[in-house]
Amino acid sequence: MTDPLWKELSNYRLKTAGETLAAAQLLFENEKYKDSINRSYYTIFHCMRAILALEGADYKKHSGVISHFRENYIKNGVFPKELSEFIGQASLIRNQSDYEDFFLASKEDAEKQMQNAARFLETVTAYLNSEGK
Repeated sequence: MTDPLWKELSNYRLKTAGETLAAAQLLFENEKYKDSINRSYYTIFHCMRAILALEGADYKKHSGVISHFRENYIKNGVFPKELSEFIGQASLIRNQSDYEDFFLASKEDAEKQMQNAARFLETVTAYLNSEGK
């Protein structure tokens, strides 16, 4: 059974993920594609941290969160492999969008990242709602 404090933290992070996805949608609707991509990435990141909270794990670097999630939840079959692809795509395009001076984020890029983030959130939410996690 998960410690109630860790469960509360997990719920908080999942709620944050939902709010972040809503922000991605608003930014997308206002043609702020770079910022929408960033928020879509963070939706995925908060979802991963919601899962890690259940075991009391966390990392200072994004790479640590991603590595732990992939190793313990995707490789072990808890989550489908497509989520690993979503993580990789979101991380790559978010880094390009945030750090490359002349990166042009397209509407299609932003929309794809939002769809992936929504799917990620749905999958994690279903997992956390199953078996009283």
